[in-house]
Amino acid sequence: MSTAQRSRFGIVGGGWRTEFFLRLAKQAPEQLSVSGVVTRRPERGEELRATWRVPFFASAAELLAAERPDFVIVAVPWAVSPDIIRELVRLDVPVLAETPPASDLDGLRALWADVGASGLVQVAEQYLRMPAHAARWALVREGVIGEPTSVQVSSTHLYHAVSMIRHLLGIGFERARVDARSFVSPLADPLTFDGWTGDATPQDRATTLATIDFDGRMGLYDFTQNQWFNPLRARRIVVRGSLGEVVDDKVVRLLDPRTPVESQLMRRQTGIDLNLEGFDLDHISLDGRVLWRNDFLGARFSEDDLAVAALLAGMSAWCRGEGPEPYPLAEGCQDHLIALAIEESARRGESVKTTEEAWASRSGAPG
Repeated sequence: MSTAQRSRFGIVGGGWRTEFFLRLAKQAPEQLSVSGVVTRRPERGEELRATWRVPFFASAAELLAAERPDFVIVAVPWAVSPDIIRELVRLDVPVLAETPPASDLDGLRALWADVGASGLVQVAEQYLRMPAHAARWALVREGVIGEPTSVQVSSTHLYHAVSMIRHLLGIGFERARVDARSFVSPLADPLTFDGWTGDATPQDRATTLATIDFDGRMGLYDFTQNQWFNPLRARRIVVRGSLGEVVDDKVVRLLDPRTPVESQLMRRQTGIDLNLEGFDLDHISLDGRVLWRNDFLGARFSEDDLAVAALLAGMSAWCRGEGPEPYPLAEGCQDHLIALAIEESARRGESVKTTEEAWASRSGAPG
């Protein structure tokens, strides 16, 4: 990506998510650039300016008056996010809203009624842009394992996992029946968001299992509290199709009626042993064919960083009319609709059926 195509964005919010985006821009300055940060706390703004060398503003209007970016990221708590999104839409600026765009179903419906028709709001759902997931999604869309029929995700929680399940299955806004249960068992939890705890004492941790039935196509959701960080719980993904399946990095498919074959998703990782290219994930391939390639070589991004950076680049391309919508608001609303059904089913101990919502008529899918 050339400097002329650099993604330039503003941010509303002063929390840890904001610093996440600022760090990405610092590591890839030729591709990502920050116009400024909006925070109502001047002392926090001064901290961000001193640490990250970015200007801060007291309002979105002030940010836009100083320099109009391609888009503005809304990285604030759930309770205030919808109102900030509404304000930015009134200012006619494209918005990238953190997940989920509203906290509950009433909030989703109200937000959609107010801004859905604007076409300005996208959602920062990055999981299918993570390198391995992107490679799996590419081969599923190519039909390598035939028609996808079920997806099992044990990796991340709620709306993120739902996004993976829906899109790997090719599901849009179809109604779903959700059956979820939670189970509590002891588990050591030595690593959290804040770092290593130094404590290996097993704690009570809940695991939620859910089936999501899309009229025959099925998703299986499996998440244990703190599974993102806990090194004692792996992440697994299975995509089953009519002609084969993907199990993590292994691909099995039917070459002809008598020939099942196995292949492996292969990573080219630089910086190992005597390789002096620097530590980077270069590409992921299957049988010598590249399915995913790193557009941010040299930035030394983690895989989650790569996903978010790709989302930011995609957002700017869409704003310039050079690419598809990265993740429309309707998609984010549908993910959270089903996530809320998972929580309700687990709480009530019975099936929950989702309804068709107003955003179901909104076409569009992540690119």
